[in-house]
Amino acid sequence: MRSWRIAARVGYVSAEMVGIFRAPSSVTLGHFSTIAGGSSLHKPMQSFCCAFSSSSMSPPSKAVIYEQQGQPDQVTRVVDLPAVELKENDVCIKMLAAPINPSDINRIEGVYPVRPPVPAVGGYEGVGEIYALGSAVRNLSVGDWVIPSPPSSGTWQTYIVKEANALHKVRKDIPMEYAATITVNPLTALRMMEDFVKLTSGDVIVQNGATSIVGQSIIQLAQIRGIHSINIIRDRIGAEEVKNRLKKLGADEVFTESQLEVKNIKSLLGNLSEPVLGFNCVGGNAASLVLKFLRQGGAMVTYGGMSKKPITVSTSSFIFKDLSLRGFWLQNWMTSHRADECRVMIDYILDLVHEGKFKYEMELVPFQDFHRALDKAIGKLGNHPKQVLKF
Repeated sequence: MRSWRIAARVGYVSAEMVGIFRAPSSVTLGHFSTIAGGSSLHKPMQSFCCAFSSSSMSPPSKAVIYEQQGQPDQVTRVVDLPAVELKENDVCIKMLAAPINPSDINRIEGVYPVRPPVPAVGGYEGVGEIYALGSAVRNLSVGDWVIPSPPSSGTWQTYIVKEANALHKVRKDIPMEYAATITVNPLTALRMMEDFVKLTSGDVIVQNGATSIVGQSIIQLAQIRGIHSINIIRDRIGAEEVKNRLKKLGADEVFTESQLEVKNIKSLLGNLSEPVLGFNCVGGNAASLVLKFLRQGGAMVTYGGMSKKPITVSTSSFIFKDLSLRGFWLQNWMTSHRADECRVMIDYILDLVHEGKFKYEMELVPFQDFHRALDKAIGKLGNHPKQVLKF
């Protein structure tokens, strides 16, 4: 999967470049070289200057970098980056917005399965406006909105240079924060509803983590298809307000975890049938509650583990209920040569946004307030909506 390029034309930086960040005035062209695809980190300055002399350049950029894995609030900082060469098939993008996702945090911590080498620029998805085009680019125009497709590391910066074929043009008549967040979470919801059980109108699904963007997406995509949803949220102050908000999105039932501490959990179903499919992003007891709701032969799909607790399944659930446990990772799905299919799904969801049929809660934060947004994203300041950086 290609990476967004900064200075060295990729979403990560060399050790020499990190030294330059501490003293921007010392930047020289000879410090930078293409490091994607296994090429050398140390090309001669003379040949590199020649390459620049015949090409356009991007504006200088500001970026969030981390030089080592660790606690995000301790290892990230905002730095100035020099201009980038714009080759004939390249596009220079002025970033508009990019979210802080849990997977972004995990990459910085060094616990995510796939992560860029450090030093690196943070971020994995976002939307930008085309600022300039390479001479050979024909299918895009200055002013178009584009997203990385598939997504790639390095979106937390003000200007990015990327090859045109790795970008997808999106509609501009929607709020920018939806275009910035359309890939990682909404596509996860859509794929999980398509790939494991053939759902039809009238079916019932159950999920924990219902307040997450994936959870909110599942509620709305289910309602559009006539599928009912049972939603589990953790106990919290203001739980009734949260329930009402999810029901306005289309949730049929919303329960706190403590409400489900009953002997016969299915007595709470009312007129709904037993769910055929469940979604788990929490683990621990919250996963067990999803399993208790499932009907004979049902399946639970796990796509996260926010509690960092294991999933425990009773022997009887396997033997007498024949339940199935599956896993889903969007990045694995997208690397299976499905770029075109992915882009069709993105357009479909953005059309729903434009029609007012799809929404979720976010908070736009100015890029200069990155560290406060990060503190909110990692939970240092209590519960907050998805943080989206506005450049």
